[in-house]
Amino acid sequence: MTSDVAARDGRVPTRRAAGYDVAVTVLLFLAAATGWSDMLLLVSGSVVPGWALCVVLFCAAGLLAGVRAVRFGPDAPRRSRPMGLVRGVAFTAAALSCAVGALDELGAEYHVLHPTGPGGCTAVVRETSFLVLGSGDVYAVGPSRIGWRPSGSWIADDGHRPVAAGMYELHWSERGGHGTLSVHGTATDPIVSGGLASVDCGI
Repeated sequence: MTSDVAARDGRVPTRRAAGYDVAVTVLLFLAAATGWSDMLLLVSGSVVPGWALCVVLFCAAGLLAGVRAVRFGPDAPRRSRPMGLVRGVAFTAAALSCAVGALDELGAEYHVLHPTGPGGCTAVVRETSFLVLGSGDVYAVGPSRIGWRPSGSWIADDGHRPVAAGMYELHWSERGGHGTLSVHGTATDPIVSGGLASVDCGI
């Protein structure tokens, strides 16, 4: 009887709609955080950068918002003003994060290096170039298949991309997920800074 009364006066639909609103807002904030981060995901040997994860989460939020609209129809309970403001902030932050992250990826190349280290530790390199400089970052990707942030980086002259050119050496220790990546320049395109990076999965 009590549940019937609650359903009639709209309290149950309101709570359910609010649950959708919270879930959508959480997904949008996760998208924003992912887009602004330096993380990447390794899936079946392919690299999924942070901005792509941002887009996936952003689309998931949009899909969930659509489900809410379809499920409750034109008489869907309205969001509270504070929730509406928070969701608006989350939407804006996520949209900007995805857009800026995608722009930052223009010209970027990812390389999954072989062999892998003990415990499946994998070195993943991101190389970019801008004007007369080339830059690179190496990620240590462990069993979680997530690289949270670069473990080392370098800068090369004249847009040189040493890993793409095969001018690198990767060595793994016999025990533990620890290795070193050494990149090399040329006589005309030297490594300006960095050049020896640690790859440590903490295994």
